[in-house]
This record gives sequence, C-alpha cells and structure tokens, in this order.
Amino acid sequence: METAGGRGLTDHVRSNWANVALICRKCSKKLDGGFGPKGKDRLAKALRKHLSVKTGRKAAAGILEVNCLGVCPRGAVTVVDGAASRDWLLVRPGADLDALADTLGLNVGSNP
Repeated sequence: METAGGRGLTDHVRSNWANVALICRKCSKKLDGGFGPKGKDRLAKALRKHLSVKTGRKAAAGILEVNCLGVCPRGAVTVVDGAASRDWLLVRPGADLDALADTLGLNVGSNP
C-alpha cells in the first residue's frame, strides 16, 4: 500500500466538527473573563455554553484555546476562524456571542 507522499502518513482521525475556532489562551487569561451572561467566563467557555457545544472531536464544532497567537491586543481576545484563517478577529468583552458564532460559522443548530 502506498503511503501519502511516501512518508508514512496513513493514519488519521476524523472529527465531527463543522468548523473550528482557535482562541488565544493568553489573551483570555489577561482579560480574566468578560464573557457570558454574568461576564465572568473566558471566551471559549462562554461560547461553548452559549452554543451548547461539548469538548472533544465528537462535538459538532471545535472551540479550542491555543497558546499565544502573538497579536496581544489590549482589551480583546484574538480568535482565528479555522475555515477563513486569513483574517483574525479581535473580540472585546461583552461581545454578542450569536453574532460571533455566525461570523465563525459555529451555529450548529443546537442553540435555542
């Protein structure tokens, strides 16, 4: 059996994600919350709760906190849309999570 590119890349794992959002962990930590109904949650947690999305590869969408993305905006969190990674978003505390989910393509139909 021929491997992909001849380098032994035959194994892979599938996910159920329709899309993925990469959220800068360092930005979120610096803000110390600011998202969710009470404004106390980090962006990733607030977005997961808002969309009723679980964690892991079997979830409907991926919402991942990643190490520093190197932008480090003041008073905002850097977010990368996995499907459109050319333009990064700077999300301020108190942002509309429905609008953010629409922008990122994360509305998976489980939101009431």
